[in-house]
Amino acid sequence: MLNPNLPKKSNVYNSSPDYTRPLLQLSSEQRQWLLGRLKFLYGEATATQYFPELERLLKVHHAHKTPEMQAQNGSVNPAERFTEKDIALITYGDILLSESASPLATLANFLECTPGLRGVFNTLHILPFFPYSSDRGFSITDFKAVDPNLGSWQDIELLGQRYRLMFDGVFNHASSQSKPFQEMLNGNPNYQNFATTYRSPDELTPEQRDIIVRPRTSDVLTQYQSIDGPIWVWTTFSPDQIDLNFTNPKVLLEVIDTLLLYVRRGADIIRLDAVTYLWEEPGTPCANLAQTHEVIRLFRDVLNIAAPQVALTTETNIPHEENITYFGNGYDEAQMVYNFALPPLVLYTFYQEDATELSKWIQTLDYPSEAMTFFNILDTHDGIGLLGVKNILSEQQINVIIRCAREHGALISYRTAEGGVEEPYEINSTWFSALNLDNDEENLELKIKRMVASRSIALVLRGIPGIYLHGLVGTRNNIETVLKTNVKRDINRAVIHASDLTQDLKNPKSRAYQMIMQLSRLLDVRVSNKAFHPNGEQKVFHLDPAIFALLRISPDCEQHILTLTNVTPRRAQVSISLEQLGVAGVYSGSEQLSSLDDKADKPICAIPQDNYWYDLMGRRGWRIVDNTLNVSLAAYDVAWLIPLIELEQMIE
Repeated sequence: MLNPNLPKKSNVYNSSPDYTRPLLQLSSEQRQWLLGRLKFLYGEATATQYFPELERLLKVHHAHKTPEMQAQNGSVNPAERFTEKDIALITYGDILLSESASPLATLANFLECTPGLRGVFNTLHILPFFPYSSDRGFSITDFKAVDPNLGSWQDIELLGQRYRLMFDGVFNHASSQSKPFQEMLNGNPNYQNFATTYRSPDELTPEQRDIIVRPRTSDVLTQYQSIDGPIWVWTTFSPDQIDLNFTNPKVLLEVIDTLLLYVRRGADIIRLDAVTYLWEEPGTPCANLAQTHEVIRLFRDVLNIAAPQVALTTETNIPHEENITYFGNGYDEAQMVYNFALPPLVLYTFYQEDATELSKWIQTLDYPSEAMTFFNILDTHDGIGLLGVKNILSEQQINVIIRCAREHGALISYRTAEGGVEEPYEINSTWFSALNLDNDEENLELKIKRMVASRSIALVLRGIPGIYLHGLVGTRNNIETVLKTNVKRDINRAVIHASDLTQDLKNPKSRAYQMIMQLSRLLDVRVSNKAFHPNGEQKVFHLDPAIFALLRISPDCEQHILTLTNVTPRRAQVSISLEQLGVAGVYSGSEQLSSLDDKADKPICAIPQDNYWYDLMGRRGWRIVDNTLNVSLAAYDVAWLIPLIELEQMIE
């Protein structure tokens, strides 16, 4: 049964192009954009040579559209592309296995039939579901097929009828077993320069190697035997992951062809995996290059023409100030960027039982336009990246995170930084284990409350929350698999048998049952309140180090929700005055206040006067006394408070 609260896709592409109808005609402005991008990357002569092929790809894609789609052309209001109703579940296609259905069908059944989950997630990020040779799907052998071990394109399209789908664009690299690379080794001229190669490893000088920035510590070059003898191939991630050579325009056009195929197959969001390392230029760090940003702008231009309703998301585990450059000017690169600073900051907050650093950082967050937002994750299939806080927390504070995480059973992965120095790159752990010790006497209820409290921060922060499936059910570290595979990231990639999970979800005392029951309450309240719209305002309050306090305001100024999270295992009480909150009437009866946040460009709307506030989470009321709201929070309590008058208006 389809979820009535989830979007239904009315636009489904034809399987074959129809050339009896008028072909796509690019405007002069569109031609100028596209050709300008190609000129920047390859120079005028090469750009002029390859532009007709880019135009052909756009025409073919357009011919796959139905007449209705061509007339509508996927028009979208950028400010409403994402709303408070957007919550993404992140999962591998085969985390859940059953004997009676394909993994993708099993996943669909789990989401539709599990109490507390139906109607909560409207976005599904299925990690690479293509055939692969290693790295749990990120070493792809065929970019245009579905791994038969998971299901089929039909399974993907059926999920697309229920959910907004995020596809992985793993365009930085391909498997060494992929056809293009194998044909390059065979000397096929059609695949010449598919990868970046050298006849000797010494062609990449020590000086050039020293300034390369990579998320690994292995050698950047891997030797392969070709028809013409040994070659050394650029491999940023592993010997099995061959970097695509984007200095070859044929590679870029093949990637754009794949991008458009994903759109036709139902992608609503395309995640650009590891896009930081897309373009190699010896003599530079080979990360965050101007050419990489220009390729992303070209992808954005292509989608603006071919499928404006489809968004780009960049996955760039790098320092925050570099990460946010992938928003471009707010309109020309990614519509959504992974918020990699958030997970380590939340961990630090709970390890130190102090929300000060987190609150200070959130006050600095900038949102360049209503056309972009953050993807607020805590845990992912990889781990908990550390680079996002490199220039936010001190080295000593980052070492605190690492030390505490290791005490909780986490592993640490390293990368090669500029100068050839190794530095911590990510914490490999499930989110549950990162927050909770296995060998203490703390009861499960308190551990679940700590998990939910940490998750609430990602849910209230301006942006779109994403939850990894293992974080949803409270999986613990899987050291056993790591010992078998010697892959640290496998600590958080365990396969779950659907029958076992089903049994757990029938047991009120189980960790999975309690996790979903408590989290689903937060998720349901979030999607039901427009104060959490990603384009709504937010204001941080420094009330007490034990409390993370954030006021969220809907874009139309009609709803205000004060969110309070106790980040400690102790009871805490906070007081906030009506003047601090910005309640109307406190400032000489003005209808609208100047911004309470010095960095905001527009005023924060005044809160209506009311002596009563209602906690949407605790389901209890709080009374204003002496122009002050006093709230008591038990250990790891979460309170989302709304003026009662606004709650009544919602009901009416």
